[in-house]
Amino acid sequence: MANPIYLDHAATTPVRPEVLEAMLPYLSMTAFGNPSSAHRFGRTARAGLEQARREVAAALGTEPNQVIFTSGGTEADNHAVIGAALAARVRGGAMCAVVSAIEHKAILAAAHAVKHLGGEEIILPVNHAGRLELDALDEALMKRPAIVSVMWVNNEVGVVQPIPEIARRCADAKVPLHTDAVQAFGKIPFVLRDHPCALVTISGHKLGAPKGIGALIVRDRHIVEAMIHGGGQQFGIRPGTENVAGAVAFGRAATIAVQHLEAEAARLTTLRDRLAALILGSVPDIVVHGADAPRAPHVLSLGVPGADSETLLMHLDLADIAASGGSACSTGAVEPSHVLTAMGVPRDLALGSLRFSLGHETTAEEIDRVGVAFPGIVTKVRKLSTALGRA
Repeated sequence: MANPIYLDHAATTPVRPEVLEAMLPYLSMTAFGNPSSAHRFGRTARAGLEQARREVAAALGTEPNQVIFTSGGTEADNHAVIGAALAARVRGGAMCAVVSAIEHKAILAAAHAVKHLGGEEIILPVNHAGRLELDALDEALMKRPAIVSVMWVNNEVGVVQPIPEIARRCADAKVPLHTDAVQAFGKIPFVLRDHPCALVTISGHKLGAPKGIGALIVRDRHIVEAMIHGGGQQFGIRPGTENVAGAVAFGRAATIAVQHLEAEAARLTTLRDRLAALILGSVPDIVVHGADAPRAPHVLSLGVPGADSETLLMHLDLADIAASGGSACSTGAVEPSHVLTAMGVPRDLALGSLRFSLGHETTAEEIDRVGVAFPGIVTKVRKLSTALGRA
């Protein structure tokens, strides 16, 4: 019996064996201490934490004192958007958050929270390929908002935003830019020193580290207010006893990802394109979302006419293939993805959309198995949809 195939790496990745090995001492008697303690147990933990901070900084191309460890991407996104809005209010500026329409729900919800706090949220449109409308950005920048947030790589369709150009325009307007780089870090090459991004979100479990560890890169501490209040850990920006084992794991995973980035990106691009070719060769009316824009190598988003994503996912799971859908259940009703809706994808096609996302253990043999199995699944689901429609 063939092994199950996991193609949902954009959701989470398995912990790399070498990452697990690196973090284990900090979960045992070897280095379990509180990094704020002055005794040898605390000093050992502190040394591991600071080494992890240096590793993450080196992988990103930034400074260690700019790395603020968090519980993950959602916390970092919220801190960036809401923290920047609160900081602007303290300075007497506009408490306004500008975000793109295809951001992760953590960003969209944070921008909405700014509105509830008495500020303003501005949602920027994207074109049919999922790229930000730069004219709309320029118009929003005229309001001198507290923060602009545009994700580097979209988590649903893999579209890469022109962050260097967006960062330049924000810098020229003297408006801080935050970018959610969760799906970009370790997947596409960039060096933060080359781009004037004020705040950057990254997450460990997309890179082979465990869930529950992420970071917010803060390049100017005046840009954000603290969201958690307590001790003085992490420069007072994010106080609380640090997740040392998680940080150590993140540092090791980040180092490995960047070391192998160029070769792995080329390999995953080849596998992603092979999967698309196999599927489209048998089911030519399937749509590749974001095909007209630059895309990260690990994400393939497909729209399947005449099918719904929930049924497709169920049949894929029965075939031992793990993927994710292009719609989400909201208040008991199935609604299309907000990303696909913002891109102008018709509702029926959006409701029949899937995301395959590849990782470092994905093999050519697995891609071929999915390429063979998927057309038959589409045929089965379409027949079922037709039968139910007639009923």
